[in-house]
Amino acid sequence: MDGRRRNPYELTEDTPVYVISVAAQLSGLHPQTLRQYDRLGLVSPDRTAGRGRRYSARDIQLLRQVQQLSQDEGINLAGIKRIIELENQVAALQSRVAELQSAVEGAAATIRAREAAVHASYRRDLVPYQEAARTSALVVWRPPTRRDS
Repeated sequence: MDGRRRNPYELTEDTPVYVISVAAQLSGLHPQTLRQYDRLGLVSPDRTAGRGRRYSARDIQLLRQVQQLSQDEGINLAGIKRIIELENQVAALQSRVAELQSAVEGAAATIRAREAAVHASYRRDLVPYQEAARTSALVVWRPPTRRDS
C-alpha cells in the first residue's frame, strides 16, 4: 500500500493508540525513561491535541530494541540513536532501490515492445543483398519508358 489506510478505523502497526503508561508497561520501561527517549529523539511518538504522547506498536518495538541495545549490548544512547538513524536510512534506500528497479523493468518492457513493433513493421518484400560474381559481362540498363509501363 502507499501509506494511506483504506479504512480510517483500520489499525496498523503505525497507528498511535497507546498512552505513555501502557507503552511503558508493554516495553518494560519506566514512563520517565520513555519521556527521556522522546527528548533525545530515540523514539518520537505522535501527539494528541493536548500534547499527550501516543505510541504505536512500531514505537513499542523500537523501545524494546533501544532497551536491548542499551542493556544487553552496552551501547550508549548516542550510539543507539545513530544505529536507529542508519537503519532508517537503509530502509529508505532499500525502498528507493525497489522503486528504481520497478521503473527500470517498466522501461525495459516498453523498449522491448517498441523494438518488437519496429521489427513487425519491416517490409517483407526486401531481399538480402548478395554480392554478384565478378564477370566481364556488360549489363545495359534502360529506364522504363512510357510505352513500357
